[in-house]
Amino acid sequence: MTEPEPFTEADARAVSAQLGRPARGVSAVAYRCPCGQPAVVATTPRLPGGTPFPTLFYLTCPRAVAACSRLESAGVMSDMTGRLATDGDLAAGYQAAHRDYLARRTAIQDVPEIRDVSAGGMPTRVKCLHVHLGHALAVGPGVNPIGDEVAALVGPWWEAGPCGDRGEAHQ
Repeated sequence: MTEPEPFTEADARAVSAQLGRPARGVSAVAYRCPCGQPAVVATTPRLPGGTPFPTLFYLTCPRAVAACSRLESAGVMSDMTGRLATDGDLAAGYQAAHRDYLARRTAIQDVPEIRDVSAGGMPTRVKCLHVHLGHALAVGPGVNPIGDEVAALVGPWWEAGPCGDRGEAHQ
């Protein structure tokens, strides 16, 4: 597991470029791509305007986002959800990932409106591979079994070179 890093002005510029909009509610960089750019940010459970925001770990790296989107288009989420009904160990690990996600978010701020809502369909279905990859990268392997599988499926997205604004190299 990597420790969250402070979210600097340079990180804010990079993430805003990655997202194509200003970054909001970011409290830290939870994981950096091997190229050094933010890939996962930790967000506050309540956005600056007061809106509850359940996604604690937000995947920002354009290449990782694109890789997750390709997997989603290929039907991977449906297959994973189906396995939750037949694989007791996977279901138990996924339930533990849900509890981990909630505990980490509540440690930052308890937001009653989203108290039992984690992200990505946890704990009963797989809804968003981006969330699971973000969780796995931020906290390390062995915590979110679905996120670990997504990490293995997307492979080393960074090997094509530094990733930045919509997949282009940073200057």
